[in-house]
Amino acid sequence: MITRMSELFVRTLREDPVDAEVPSHRWLVRAGYIRRTAPGIYSWLPLGFRVLRNVERIVREEMDAIGAQEVHLPALLPKEPYEATGRYADYGDNIFTLTDRKGGGYLLGPTHEEIFTLLVKDLYSSYKDLPLSLYQIQTKYRDEQRPRAGILRGREFVMKDSYSFDVDDEGFAKSYQLHRDAYVRIFDRLGFEYAIVSAMSGAMGGSASEEFLAVSPNGEDTFVRSPGGYAANVEAVRTAIPEALTDEQIAALPAAHVEDTPDTPTIDTLVAVANAKVPRTDRPWQASDTLKNVVVMVRHPDGTREPLVIGVPGDRQVDLKRLGAQLEPAEVEDFTEDDFAAHPGLVRGYIGPGALGAESATGIRYLVDPRVVTGTRWVTGANEPGRHVFDLVTGRDFTPDGTIEAAEVREGDEAPDGSGPLRLARGIEMGHIFQLGRKYAEALGLKVLDANGKLVTVTMGSYGIGVSRAVAAVAEGTSDEKGLCWPRELAPFDVQIVVAGKGDDITAYAGDLSAALDQAGIRVLLDDRKASPGVKFADAELMGMPTTVVVGRGLADGTIEVRDRRTGAAEQLPTADAAARITAIVRG
Repeated sequence: MITRMSELFVRTLREDPVDAEVPSHRWLVRAGYIRRTAPGIYSWLPLGFRVLRNVERIVREEMDAIGAQEVHLPALLPKEPYEATGRYADYGDNIFTLTDRKGGGYLLGPTHEEIFTLLVKDLYSSYKDLPLSLYQIQTKYRDEQRPRAGILRGREFVMKDSYSFDVDDEGFAKSYQLHRDAYVRIFDRLGFEYAIVSAMSGAMGGSASEEFLAVSPNGEDTFVRSPGGYAANVEAVRTAIPEALTDEQIAALPAAHVEDTPDTPTIDTLVAVANAKVPRTDRPWQASDTLKNVVVMVRHPDGTREPLVIGVPGDRQVDLKRLGAQLEPAEVEDFTEDDFAAHPGLVRGYIGPGALGAESATGIRYLVDPRVVTGTRWVTGANEPGRHVFDLVTGRDFTPDGTIEAAEVREGDEAPDGSGPLRLARGIEMGHIFQLGRKYAEALGLKVLDANGKLVTVTMGSYGIGVSRAVAAVAEGTSDEKGLCWPRELAPFDVQIVVAGKGDDITAYAGDLSAALDQAGIRVLLDDRKASPGVKFADAELMGMPTTVVVGRGLADGTIEVRDRRTGAAEQLPTADAAARITAIVRG
């Protein structure tokens, strides 16, 4: 069926929306694909809905190909299953909750692990029923504190979530690999550059997970890659740990001593004073020899607040995103003036290990960077204004409560597997696959009888793809300075025919060509509006169909023009066989 622009529900814009921060948001709104309804909530207009359905089609084809079966679960869910797994509290303010007229508690589904688990528990009880993979394409809801970037980070979004159920770990490994391979095929078809990286499991839990990231300078996630193949989300990077010193080596180190260090508000000024006043005999002090202690407040899901001090080498900053990932589901907050007043044992600017640790007078937990190994030698706060302690040795003079991966990851850091220096890049999270293990099955009692008649807990995997987010990710990766530029498999239409003239012959030929292409199975958008050719050409570039056909003055000479939106190349085709030639172009 031919779609006419004069009848299409669309309005293109010449100016960027005021809240647009990234190209996909700007172009999808300007080209009439989506419209903002509320912060983080968007309506899908006909053009955008066609692209969304094309993404869903690709996902369905590849999920069906591995034997996964599609279901559709409700978005309005009872809270009890989420309380049973602990996630109702873990999600905290990040979910939408409501109470019905009878006082029952509900939530709008952020993800459906619990409900899938209970569904399988209700119907299956034998190893003969497994393996099983189920999936759905469903609207999800999360109360994002700062929704941004259009449909890249919204409060309502479409996601494909699937779940595998196996009787043992060996079977699960096969199910996980099937899903991973399907994801590779899906993202290959979507047509943008992506990376597969190790990731944190967060509130989902499980033993391990991997993310599929669309490589984009506008991505919210930072990830690293090494020449030898190591790849990880920055939150999941594990520091290359130096070798600890032996007792004999530690015995040869100088004793710790406290020195006056006035006027040292920064690490650089501290290093300068250290080298001037207390020089080392082997080499100058460096920023990496200082131990910077950063205090934060941790708010747990039950509302309790706990001070925490993080020790990192002075040449590094604490990466709050990495820190937050380690502490989930708790949240990291600033340590306020009131907090310092409530903890007088913390001397601001001069906090040192001597006042820290669960067994200390302050009772404040002290976690350090993994580089702070036994035998490392530091300059750090002496817990007195204007004073620092020098030659403080880990394991001899202080023992932290543990380690935490919170320091920033830098370009050129060594990969933890020794595969070379790390390179930093940005990406958009498009898919996340989790090795859930038995967390949810144990919490909700999903067990089956195995081949020996023994009751065993089912092993699960969880696999998500951001379907609506994929629309934005593709737009990010393919748009240019003129607008959208869709891959053919995702485009709302294969061909946009522009009527660039007023003659009846031009209008008639454009209609006949549209009909011929439609008969050949080509999706056609016919721009038959009473607008100037310049407006139509600008809209064609803005809307981004792969092929534009211009029917205009050249018709008098028996030709029409065909333009490739991606390359900008144009060629003249004779009208006599134009339909066949355009069909061949579309079908490659």
